[in-house]
Amino acid sequence: MTKRLLPSAFSAVAAAAFAFAFTTPVAAQHRVTTPEQQFGHEIGADYVLPNYEALHAYWIKLAGESDRMILDTIGDTEEGRPHLQAIITSPENHARIDRLREISRTLAKAEGVSEAEARALALEGKATVWIDGGLHATEVLGAQQLMEMVFRLNDYTDAETLRILDNVIILATHANPDGH
Repeated sequence: MTKRLLPSAFSAVAAAAFAFAFTTPVAAQHRVTTPEQQFGHEIGADYVLPNYEALHAYWIKLAGESDRMILDTIGDTEEGRPHLQAIITSPENHARIDRLREISRTLAKAEGVSEAEARALALEGKATVWIDGGLHATEVLGAQQLMEMVFRLNDYTDAETLRILDNVIILATHANPDGH
């Protein structure tokens, strides 16, 4: 009996190994261009620092590839460059972004809003979180992590990332484009 089970067990293992060898792991399949594809190295690699122009070009590419991100220009830098802000959330939230802005504005001012109305608006609205990086020119990690975070929010499909995108509007901004 052992001799009969051994060939079929071997066949099952061999078939699984063959299938695995020709299947790209889910983690290696990307929805958008990775930082390594864009810059030729991973974010945080030694001796290389993408600057604001590189971030600018990368974010434009990501916004074109992802339905989770739109770009807004929040002004010009002191050196006259467009100061970008990435607005990252689920496609469903992007579809009603004007309503979500209105809710945030109403709750922020809180003028003439009853407690019941405020509670209803809070249930309908989404949390808005501002995340920036790169304030001090000599501190490089902040700007670098910003690029990695924006990539992950546009690429990852795990339950936690999708939960964040469904419940939060992330405003990602380089704090000091002229310093990098």
